[in-house]
Amino acid sequence: MVRSALLAGLFLLITSVSGYAMPGNQGCGGQECSKCHTLTPQEATQLLKKAGGTVLSVKPAPARGLFELFVEKNGQRGIIYMDYGKKHLIQGLVIDLATFKPVAAHGAETMEPKPVTHIDPATIPIKNALVMGNPLAKKRLYVFTDPECPFCQRLHIQLKKLEKLDPDVAITILMFPLPMHAHAYDKARMIIANHSLALLDTAFAGKDIPLPKGNEGRKEVDEMIKFAHEKGITGTPTLVFPDGSVLVGGRDAATLKQMLSRF
Repeated sequence: MVRSALLAGLFLLITSVSGYAMPGNQGCGGQECSKCHTLTPQEATQLLKKAGGTVLSVKPAPARGLFELFVEKNGQRGIIYMDYGKKHLIQGLVIDLATFKPVAAHGAETMEPKPVTHIDPATIPIKNALVMGNPLAKKRLYVFTDPECPFCQRLHIQLKKLEKLDPDVAITILMFPLPMHAHAYDKARMIIANHSLALLDTAFAGKDIPLPKGNEGRKEVDEMIKFAHEKGITGTPTLVFPDGSVLVGGRDAATLKQMLSRF
């Protein structure tokens, strides 16, 4: 349901990728594949130019016939794969059949991080946030959202209901645009630069909003992205409750009210 900002994010932007097929009957004559199949980080970065991102390193993948790319975009790093024909990208993990554990040429530390379970609310940079509901309420619900995320849009409808159901909660909206959504970053910048819930409503309604000018909103959104990455947040919507407990994914207004009643 919730997309990773890394595995599903950066690379679905490349619309020419329709699937994966191994190069037909191409062999390496018993040699190491790297002797006749090469790909530099610079070349790989150029191939990914439609999505942005920088390829930091390229290695032969644990599965024969693939390059393993270690990629960075907007502070996020992770692995994707490219076939030797340099025509297809493959998302996901390579699993060792002997151990049924994921393996990567770049090392286990480059794989998908474990889900975050707790964030200290006092560390959340609310200066760059929007507030729904009662801004003076002592009880806060923190919501990391993306203006182009369909799951965030559904949650936003429930948050509007929640602010009526529970007037004693400040719903703190934090812009966390994911790389998989081509225009989310600019929309988030515009929303934060104007500190506008109305613009957020418009974005969630699927309508266009004005583009930011110059560096308008860039610093604020970049700070929030950096914070989210440091805390291990990889998808939206992500909710943080007053005690710091983390919930990934949306809930209906009544359920959220019940969950908040213990604070």
